[in-house]
Amino acid sequence: MLSKVWVSFLGISFIFGVLTNRMDVVSAAYIDGANAAIELIVSIVGLMCLWSGIMEIAYQSGLSSYIARGMRPILRLLFGKASKDTQAMELVSANITANMLGVSNAATPIGLQAVSRLYQIAGRKGTPDSVLTLIVLNTASIQIIPTTVAAIRASYGAAEPFDIMPAVWGASLCSVITVLFLARMIRNRFPDSSV
Repeated sequence: MLSKVWVSFLGISFIFGVLTNRMDVVSAAYIDGANAAIELIVSIVGLMCLWSGIMEIAYQSGLSSYIARGMRPILRLLFGKASKDTQAMELVSANITANMLGVSNAATPIGLQAVSRLYQIAGRKGTPDSVLTLIVLNTASIQIIPTTVAAIRASYGAAEPFDIMPAVWGASLCSVITVLFLARMIRNRFPDSSV
């Protein structure tokens, strides 16, 4: 869907460039946009690699199991029966930790492993509540340290790239509470025999 939106934007800009006889400006904008995208990617790829490696080391070393134990009361509330599976909760807690550190790119592979494990636990096709809960938590964007955003801000010359932290905390708290409340309401309204 998103690719269709971007193709539409490009098509509309091309059409208006032709209609207004300003194709030189449109062509320059295409090139500038592509260059800016590559510069942005190069500026944050090192940070993403670093945090992806740290999250993998945390999982492989067993640190994520300690984190999972600390998060167990909350995970038990959110994931119900699925919270009894140690491997699933280690993956879920590693995913949530990566998101809290603001490195959603590092959280994605771990999140996919967690979803796979949650499907195995459910033992059936369809979408179990535990998977939906994890997706909701990822979408709500729990962040304590907005690493990626700060890296982008720093690459654009921000003097204090982390000065957005209070706003990020407020937005994260509001989004997580709202989304979990709505998910619980929908689950209660449309009960299902899922995990």
